[in-house]
Amino acid sequence: MADIFERLVKHYGPLGQHRERAHGYFAFPKLDGEISNRMQFRGKEMIVWSLNNYLGLANHPEIRKTDAEAAKQFGLAAPMGARMMSGNSNYHEQLEKELAAFEQKEDAILMNYGYQGIMSAIDALCSRHDVIVYDAESHACIIDGLRLHTGHRYVYKHNDIEDLVKQLVRATALIEKQNAGGILVITEGVFGMAGDQGKLKEIAALKKQFEFRLLVDDAHGFGTLGKTGAGAGEEQGCQDAIDLYFSTFAKSMASIGAFMAGPKAIIDYIRYNIRSQIFAKSVPMPIVIGNLKRLEMLRNMPEMKAKLWSNAIQLQKGLKERGFDIGNTDSVVTPVYMKGGVEEATAMVMDLRENYHIFCSIVVYPVIPKGHIIYRLIPTAAHTDADIQETLQAFSETKAKLDAGAYKVDAIPDMAEVH
Repeated sequence: MADIFERLVKHYGPLGQHRERAHGYFAFPKLDGEISNRMQFRGKEMIVWSLNNYLGLANHPEIRKTDAEAAKQFGLAAPMGARMMSGNSNYHEQLEKELAAFEQKEDAILMNYGYQGIMSAIDALCSRHDVIVYDAESHACIIDGLRLHTGHRYVYKHNDIEDLVKQLVRATALIEKQNAGGILVITEGVFGMAGDQGKLKEIAALKKQFEFRLLVDDAHGFGTLGKTGAGAGEEQGCQDAIDLYFSTFAKSMASIGAFMAGPKAIIDYIRYNIRSQIFAKSVPMPIVIGNLKRLEMLRNMPEMKAKLWSNAIQLQKGLKERGFDIGNTDSVVTPVYMKGGVEEATAMVMDLRENYHIFCSIVVYPVIPKGHIIYRLIPTAAHTDADIQETLQAFSETKAKLDAGAYKVDAIPDMAEVH
């Protein structure tokens, strides 16, 4: 019999294998100071493009004031217990009602975390007879939710409606054969890596041909898309066709927690059957009250979203004018595609941080195929024109170095923290 610990320390995984050189710099870095467009990293001021603080709410004075007053009044313990037992409050129910109204749905349920919430919601919604059909580029939280599903699941090529039809044909045939179950289609409002919107309107149109329900994870669309900020469904004019709308507070709301909105009967079913909420402590009162304030500002201050989009358009336009490939993004998420290995990518990141004072996220193998690099820039309402121009200049110079082979190194630079 093998010692399970022995196996773990022999194979730390595709990312963990680099920990001794990467920890604290390329992985698990520590940004210091007020959450903003510029923060401190290892004693240097950086222009930060790695925070999902889309609307710039994280340190807004009104938000800080509301959070502080709620913490002073209630502390972080209240309410104690899971909501079903002793952790419910008028504030929790008020937030659910306001979210449902904002998303034009009958009801909504709060969840402690986005990742945990959608995993558990998928588990609650689907039985072993049901078939889930999902986009190939669905977020890890959806994939982990699918792992809990005991029935069949079919994946369709990313945003490929023709392939979705093929999978719906397969799913329908299986259900007819077993004479039980239904179909749940899962996609995202905005795919967080590439920034392209899910083809919600085209997917919804397939309801005329197939019988299924549609669940949309709109973590990156909530607050950033649509006339009111209600998300990708509103943006595409098909909000009514979304049966279950899910989002997190960790992006536009600069908070924590999540919610799912939909028909009252179904939300009630989830409320009484979602294990991650039934058996978990309720969301603390200061967070709930803080999220009520954030939702109020999201509804009543459209200038925040306007500023976000102004910055995003300026950044994306500048990148394209300089010859960068930003893919098919039609959201504020801004990927920059380049060629190179993991070692080159880390050397380039180090140059950007140490010499240009630009901090952004980088994606390499095994998340994407070998030989490819993706920089993922997240513009926010807090960024300035100067931030954008400095970043464009830095990208132009470092891309030239990459193409000239200046970043070719034998190994990942050793930038780990000294313990």
